[in-house]
Amino acid sequence: MEYKDRLKAARQHAKLTQGELADAIGITQTSVSDLERGKSKGTSFNARIAQACGVNALWLENGLGSMLPPAEPSNVAPMLQPHREAREYPLLTWVVAGSATESSVSHPTGIADEWLTSTENAGPRGYWLAVKGKSMTSDTPPSFPEGTPILIRPEGFELVSGKFYIARHTGTGEHTFKQYVLDAGVGYLVPLNPEYQTVVLDDNWEIVGRAIDAKITGM
Repeated sequence: MEYKDRLKAARQHAKLTQGELADAIGITQTSVSDLERGKSKGTSFNARIAQACGVNALWLENGLGSMLPPAEPSNVAPMLQPHREAREYPLLTWVVAGSATESSVSHPTGIADEWLTSTENAGPRGYWLAVKGKSMTSDTPPSFPEGTPILIRPEGFELVSGKFYIARHTGTGEHTFKQYVLDAGVGYLVPLNPEYQTVVLDDNWEIVGRAIDAKITGM
């Protein structure tokens, strides 16, 4: 293959017109045309032509080696995505869950008729609850309609504003599922349904678990 043929092949590889190549290396289109017709040999332009076309300069000038330059070894590698095996947690009633928060042992086998899986780590005492009532139902996401299973991690969780938690009333033992919001140093238990009342997280309430997963119902 002659120089003129290599030049044309390089330009076509880069999908450039003669005018575009000329603009890229700072010469006229006529000069490029003359080079491709063999009327001249642009030795002084070869490095710029090779760079503009993404080809091997030695190949372009002398036909040595392959048209494409050798690929540089990559110094990056795709990260392996973390993967956790799904495990089962019991679906408890609110009464059983309330009693379990005061127990120091893991949930024994047989306490639930139904076990649901999750890849989230709820710890050895994790459990599912079905949402009660409409206080956490919203017209916009997130929304937890009545009956939605939520996975609770009862130990080793952090209190983060905007996340969802189970709270227990220290006087009545009542448990509720709400969004925790910290505002001006004061914590609140906030329902997603505006028709329900926000509760101040005072000494009457304690957070006993964080909701870390949910299953969409009615699909």
